[in-house]
Amino acid sequence: MLVLYCGHMERVIRKRHQTSRLIPIVCLVLVLGVLGCAAAYRAAQQKPVVTKTVKVIQAAPKPYAVSASSNALFTGNSYFSRYINDHAMQSELKFAYPFSRLNEFGWNQYDATMTGLECPTVAGLQQTSAQEDATLSFNCNPQYLPELAKWFTVVTLANNHTDNQGDEGLAETRRHLDENHIQYFGDPDPRNTKDLCNVISLPVQVTTSDGKTQKGALPVAMCGYHWFIRMVQPDELAVMKQYSEIMPVLAFPHGGVEYKTAPDEIKTMLYRAMIDNGADMVLGDHPHVVQPSEAYKGHPIFYSMGNFIFDQQVAPEMTRSAGINVRFEVIDANKSQLAAWLKLGKQCSMYHDDCLAQIEAASLKKLPYTYTLDIVGADDLGYITKPASAAVQAGILQRLNWAQVKTQLQAPYSAKT
Repeated sequence: MLVLYCGHMERVIRKRHQTSRLIPIVCLVLVLGVLGCAAAYRAAQQKPVVTKTVKVIQAAPKPYAVSASSNALFTGNSYFSRYINDHAMQSELKFAYPFSRLNEFGWNQYDATMTGLECPTVAGLQQTSAQEDATLSFNCNPQYLPELAKWFTVVTLANNHTDNQGDEGLAETRRHLDENHIQYFGDPDPRNTKDLCNVISLPVQVTTSDGKTQKGALPVAMCGYHWFIRMVQPDELAVMKQYSEIMPVLAFPHGGVEYKTAPDEIKTMLYRAMIDNGADMVLGDHPHVVQPSEAYKGHPIFYSMGNFIFDQQVAPEMTRSAGINVRFEVIDANKSQLAAWLKLGKQCSMYHDDCLAQIEAASLKKLPYTYTLDIVGADDLGYITKPASAAVQAGILQRLNWAQVKTQLQAPYSAKT
């Protein structure tokens, strides 16, 4: 078509007598113009190629546990029957009455709390205060246990009253504790060696590698020894050794002479033997009064913490008690070992579970615990437990000889400054 057009133009130009030299120039201009238009058309029809840059985002490393700690409080004898029950039933608070001032201790600061439950909990058994006084056969209404569970993590049953309603009453007590998710250990008869110690799931605060904290649990062993009637035998003490090789062991003996303000030689030898058999510390009760403490081979021994919740009001000695505040810390632990212990800790809250066997099968190593101790004074004067006054606290510290004892503690133990 272009050739024909050029030929036509040549004829026209010749017809008009124009110079023949213009003809090639005009044709060249027309050809270039057509080619330029064609190229522009093709460019307009083509989509632009966009080069995208893909940014690879690497996932942040998953946080892992770097340390764990538990702020725990251990208290002496607790009992909710007889005159405590009389005051509770006369109160609008009813079964919450014995615990109604525990919040004054700043209870929410504690991750774990423990007391000695000095009565069975059998349903439907009615006894007057006078009957209990006359027979010294105790029973606490199970309806106290839902309230107890709000304040305490674990109780010891190793004392001279938890079997007051026979084996069936003790079994029922354990069922009620299970129903209320209260952990327990110990037995009124130390010959039942399988019941002396139990692996407890100790609530802890876990700090992770990203600086955050979360709740967790670590397995520790608690062992209860009732020796009010008979002495604890060497094979019974030796039960602690299998636990002490891999985890902390806390011994809670119940015995000695009631109302005596100092331990005798027999008691001193026995409690020191508990340390020699693997206990990390010893926290005693039963005398119903506070007795001195000591550091034996650098380990703390509290010979009697006294009454925590009790109805004995005869003398000020019986209404005051020493709560032992222990801060457990695990800092410089192997990453994988700490993770394994924390994973297992959640499974150790049942009585007679297989936690010890699982720990041994996994070949877990004992974590590097440190213990920081402090004394929390309590007073149950007027049938209700509350923080001790400054004067009562000073008397408790003096009885414990705490100013001297805390300087004799050795690593990994220390006293709060």
